[in-house]
Amino acid sequence: MTVDEINAKILALGKDKRVDVFRVGKSLFGRDVLGVHIGSYTGNQIMLTGAIHAREYVTSLLLIKLVQYTVDKSFDGGFYFVPLVNPDGVALVLEGIESVPCANFKEYIKSINGGSEDFSQWKANGEAVDLNVNFDALWGQGVQNVKCPAPGNFIGFYPESEREVKNLITFSQRNMPAMTIDYHTKGEVIYYGFETQTPSELATNLKIANNIAEYTGYTVIRSEGSVGGFQDYSISSLKIPSVTIEVGRSSLEHPIDEVYLQEIFERNKDVPLIALNSVNAIKSAGRVSGKRLWKGLCMRR
Repeated sequence: MTVDEINAKILALGKDKRVDVFRVGKSLFGRDVLGVHIGSYTGNQIMLTGAIHAREYVTSLLLIKLVQYTVDKSFDGGFYFVPLVNPDGVALVLEGIESVPCANFKEYIKSINGGSEDFSQWKANGEAVDLNVNFDALWGQGVQNVKCPAPGNFIGFYPESEREVKNLITFSQRNMPAMTIDYHTKGEVIYYGFETQTPSELATNLKIANNIAEYTGYTVIRSEGSVGGFQDYSISSLKIPSVTIEVGRSSLEHPIDEVYLQEIFERNKDVPLIALNSVNAIKSAGRVSGKRLWKGLCMRR
């Protein structure tokens, strides 16, 4: 499989008139980062991302299947999908060093990889920056952060330095989702929360995570010591709940083979709907509470 073949699968979703496919932006090496929308553009929107880490490209294939499944369901609101956030990194994993278009970059990237042409464990983008620690959300304060270019965990030389990160920031700010879901591998856990959340915000985030966990059977864990990710940015800058879902059994090896895709899909196929229904219910309850409070204030005057 190649990145072009994954993008072809994403573009093919647009053959269904209920599915909008568009370009979110470009990667460092000029590859398209594609987005998908289904449902109404009014009402609450859930944004789902995949393959921000290169070796986790099975999440791109998962999001494609989630689009195909969810578009046939009935729901109030809409969904944005960005299945392949990091196409340059995924190309390294799937296609090797020849996927790098610049000769000088080939030598640089190969040296970062210890001289090896085996990029199967590569997490970073084409510039050896780990996109999921590059966001300006307590940037550089993570326990596993590294300060030099590496196959994974390098924070970049300054926050939000990478084009792929800027793609997600611009896109999310333009469309203002009510929640984000960030798909990763592996471990079958759901991470929630961030240091900047208020107790009320954290409780709301946990409630949604628990709703998803009840369906998937995954374990809910509060995020601690991991910062600078898209989940952290969503919570701290967009002021919305967010979860990171790690799919695939812990016993599986990176990168998770496509043979396990159906198994992963079956555990996650209703996650987008559960997230949207949870957000809708929470916001609806908030509106009802607000109306009751206002009525009470009026009665006391």
